Amino acid sequence: MPAGFANAAPVFANKIPLLNTLGVPIDMGKHFRGKRIFGDHKTVRGFVAGVAVGAITGALQHGIYMHSSWIQHFSLISYSSLLTSVMLGVLLSFGALFGDAIKSFFKRQFSVPSGRAWFPFDQIDYIVGGLIFASIIIDLPHSAYWWIGLIWFLIHPIATFVAWLVGLKDSPI
Repeated sequence: MPAGFANAAPVFANKIPLLNTLGVPIDMGKHFRGKRIFGDHKTVRGFVAGVAVGAITGALQHGIYMHSSWIQHFSLISYSSLLTSVMLGVLLSFGALFGDAIKSFFKRQFSVPSGRAWFPFDQIDYIVGGLIFASIIIDLPHSAYWWIGLIWFLIHPIATFVAWLVGLKDSPI
């Protein structure tokens, strides 16, 4: 959940006027091989909002976990420590945003216009990034990585379509 919510957070953060001062591109307008490194859509505001949302999501997962024996029984991850839960949220969210930024770098290098769909990379960038960073503190069975990837791969286009319907995204895919 932290990676998925972090991936969506920049879209919402962009609508909060108080955060406009953080709307600086993380690549500071720099270029590589004549093309922008990440582009204008990867901002400090998006990273800060995404990581904050990821940390909060980790804390919420801790609270839910601690009050649900059913979730404790079936969860592959123990959220019994608040600190570990928040740290996992930070790692998942930072990894998701990092994966998205790396994908944006390659989109720029391959001249894919900003905002244009780039299947399947738009659907897996944040998942792979989040799982790589989360693996610093958790070790899941290999099958879990495949299930997580598949589930979030399917959720992504649905969430993007809904965001487009409510006017948060410019494209339905």
